[in-house]
Amino acid sequence: MPPKKQVEEKKVLLGRPGNNLKAGIVGLANVGKSTFFQAITRCPLGNPANYPFATIDPEEARVIVPSPRFDKLCEIYKPASEVPAHLTVYDIAGLTKGASAGEGLGNAFLSHIRSVDSIYQVVRCFDDAEIIHIEGDVDPVRDLEIISTELRLKDIEFSEKALEAAEKIAKRGGQSLEVKQKKEEMALIERIIQLLKDGHRVANQSWTPKEVEVINSMFLLTAKPCIYLINLSERDYARKKNKHLLRIKEWVDTYSPGDLIIPFSVCLEEKLSHMSEEEAEEELKGLGVQSALPKIVTTMRKKLELISFFTCGPDEVREWTIRKGTKAPQAAGVIHNDLMNTFILAEVMKYDDVIEYKDDAAIKAAGKLMKKGKDYVVEDGDIIYFRSGAGKN
Repeated sequence: MPPKKQVEEKKVLLGRPGNNLKAGIVGLANVGKSTFFQAITRCPLGNPANYPFATIDPEEARVIVPSPRFDKLCEIYKPASEVPAHLTVYDIAGLTKGASAGEGLGNAFLSHIRSVDSIYQVVRCFDDAEIIHIEGDVDPVRDLEIISTELRLKDIEFSEKALEAAEKIAKRGGQSLEVKQKKEEMALIERIIQLLKDGHRVANQSWTPKEVEVINSMFLLTAKPCIYLINLSERDYARKKNKHLLRIKEWVDTYSPGDLIIPFSVCLEEKLSHMSEEEAEEELKGLGVQSALPKIVTTMRKKLELISFFTCGPDEVREWTIRKGTKAPQAAGVIHNDLMNTFILAEVMKYDDVIEYKDDAAIKAAGKLMKKGKDYVVEDGDIIYFRSGAGKN
């Protein structure tokens, strides 16, 4: 008999991101976080200032997710209302060494990170005598180590508290299911504490579905997916060179394996955000570069394995966000819980068919309208009408 094909085990993802995706912008003070926030949201919420802790409360804004498919569907359906997918971005106060012990605005900073699904970590790689660095000089690897250490120290503290709580129940003894579960949790938490002490992030490890449930309940800071945004000068961004880039890549490969690095220039993005679309295009053409902002937004969705489905009609075209692998009833539940609870079937059209036929009746006549049941796994780009006990939606 031929040997059995080995099935590659899919990594179970941490977290529960969905239609209301939240990302926090973090980093040391004065690395360009608030200016980046202003540029990405195109509004003056970020409160940039040349001193640490200019942003005390996390500022919040919704960013539209660039989506050529959504734009095309709006052209076809010409709806009264257009609702694109969005990412909620939070500008979180700058971190300092000792934040895990409450230094600076440490405790507030760390609690704000706990509430987001993912992290954009801004790392400074530009020299500017007028913008002071909280550590005295520009050294991105040192900055990465400071933030990594503070987040891990806080996670050790959270984990030790969780271990204490589990231990109290486990000490009751007996053979009850709860006691057994807490003993298993204790073993997992002890592994997590050791992992953190060894300098690793929880998000970069492999976990079983059962372990993921426990870790999600702990809201650990290092369990959040992270994208490292390397803030270069406009000149370095245009020439795609900087003396620190190789060291940063080596550090990320070692301590945050699998996480992405995106070089960009806050200085350039901020300048572009004050220009008209035509002026910005001309500026970018002259420099021979593209704005990094669309890539920054869409890459986070990919990192979290998020996809889109659409609901379309003359009243509204809307893009909905779900995790890859979501089944039809759960996708319906993103719109409304009642649709999930009373789900009957999903009428599905493929995006390419909509683009080709440009009319629901023509798609149906061509036999391209599919009726799917509760086991159907929604695919990226599906246009769906859900039928439920309460009627068609």
